[in-house]
Amino acid sequence: MLPRMMRRQFIVLAFLLLAFGLTAGELRTPAHAFEQPESESGFVPKPLVKATQHMVVAAHPLAAEAGLAILRKGGSAVDAGIATQMVLNLVEPQSSGIGGGGFILYWDAGAKELKSIDGRETAPAAVTPELFLDAAGKPIPRQGAMASGLSVGVPGALAALKLAHDKYGKLPWAELFQPAIALAREGFPISSRLAKLLAEAPPESFAPEARSYFFDAQGRPWPSGYKLANPAFAETLEAIAREGPEAFYEGEIARDIANAVQNDPRRAGKLRIEDLASYRAEEREPVCILYRTNRVCGMGPPSSGGVAVAQTLVLIEPFDLGPAPLGARPAHLVIEAERLALADRARYLADSDFVPVPLAGLLDPSYLALRRAMIDPDRALPHVAAGSPPNVKQGAFGLDRSVERGGTSQISIVDDAGNAFSMTTSIESGFGARTMVRGFLLNNQLTDFSFEPVDEEGRPVANRVEPGKRPRSAMDPTMVFGESGGLRFVLGSPGGPAIILFNVKTIVALIDWGLDPAQAAALVNFGGTEKAALLEPGAAWDPLAAALDAMGHDVRRVPLTSGEHIIAVTPEGLEGGADPRREGMALGD
Repeated sequence: MLPRMMRRQFIVLAFLLLAFGLTAGELRTPAHAFEQPESESGFVPKPLVKATQHMVVAAHPLAAEAGLAILRKGGSAVDAGIATQMVLNLVEPQSSGIGGGGFILYWDAGAKELKSIDGRETAPAAVTPELFLDAAGKPIPRQGAMASGLSVGVPGALAALKLAHDKYGKLPWAELFQPAIALAREGFPISSRLAKLLAEAPPESFAPEARSYFFDAQGRPWPSGYKLANPAFAETLEAIAREGPEAFYEGEIARDIANAVQNDPRRAGKLRIEDLASYRAEEREPVCILYRTNRVCGMGPPSSGGVAVAQTLVLIEPFDLGPAPLGARPAHLVIEAERLALADRARYLADSDFVPVPLAGLLDPSYLALRRAMIDPDRALPHVAAGSPPNVKQGAFGLDRSVERGGTSQISIVDDAGNAFSMTTSIESGFGARTMVRGFLLNNQLTDFSFEPVDEEGRPVANRVEPGKRPRSAMDPTMVFGESGGLRFVLGSPGGPAIILFNVKTIVALIDWGLDPAQAAALVNFGGTEKAALLEPGAAWDPLAAALDAMGHDVRRVPLTSGEHIIAVTPEGLEGGADPRREGMALGD
């Protein structure tokens, strides 16, 4: 048994890159805060943070401190989220920023309303479904497409944050940028995680401006602890603080973005200044379901995250998952449900402004009951395929082979009034397109589209490239509400399509197993893809791996670098947990 499982580890990297879309950096580097130790049972939880007034959990201590400072000034959760994101852009540039996009869930405690905002990037007007095909009609190499102008979509993060601030902000827009501006001018110490990722990144894959920022003249990456200033980014933020997002989407900044994309020597892209001027963030309906008397809400299309998590939870709800983590049978049931949900995701989920996503059918109780009946409590399905939800024209959706990456971050905040902010934000793969403009990196989100516009049977792929379309995402900022309607949990994670697995694990850990946020974030990551069962390494979990293998699962033991940031709202106050796999931190008063 053991030799067989060891052999599998050698093929895991290729499998995940091709079949599940995690970045090589994410897999090779299970970096975590300040060399947080591992135990035999996995990652050691960071301390549980308690507060009574407000709390922020973010992927870097400096970013969490910026958000906390805004909360202390009386700012709203949205205000704190904006300050946090701007500092993350500076100190965690590989993961998110104004050159990318994201999704926001916002809980208005006074009005008892949950809103979601779509700040996902859009494809330029000049693209065609054949964007990533060569002259012979074959997909071009993915790595070459990713590190180039061809992959750059119209950024949406700033527009989404401004829409949220217009509705829910308390402090002046300009004030929220001051922490990041000061840090950009003074410089910040490069973290161990950023240093490791730079050490693994070929300097030649970066466009010249980005290369000169992250590497010295000899092409050596700046080491951990090196103090790095970014005066160009400070000037960009000063303009945005003064003039609003118009400074970004119009004028000189927009022109520089378009020029960098169109003149990229690695591979030119299609983005034009007109694409930036026409971008709009959109309000969407959250996707909510009941799970064990709790209302679990996530992000709807163009994200697949909320739908896939919802399907998984509904599928497993009738089963007893046991009193404590993590036995073989509960793990098996979750994995099988996720496999079914991800099969549906691959065929049906895309931008609902362009594709008739059968959202109601995918969440229809009768349909999910039929899918649930496929789950054998004792044996893994040898093969899973998409189902046939109600009101879907058969043959209308082609089989999608999109590969998605995981350069992403998560911000979770609760303010003094009980309002909550959950934002999952991304530039797609690590360092995005590796193109820097005025101190910030551009995304490569267009590679989240299917490279092939039709499948082998000639059916159009739902997630094909189209002008103005938003690529499918797995990002899923999430909130959980109790039976009485009050907020219980705010959570989310980076991780590409594995975000779905991480969020399901976290929700089950919090609700079924009664773990606190720190324990839930640190719990071993596991889950199911269409083809395999994934489980983190750790000697304590070897028996679980063997048991799943005996149940017919193709078990892959790999680092799964989540970044869960969780806030629990309890009768005694707030509890926060940051994922020990990364350098995040929970702070509160």
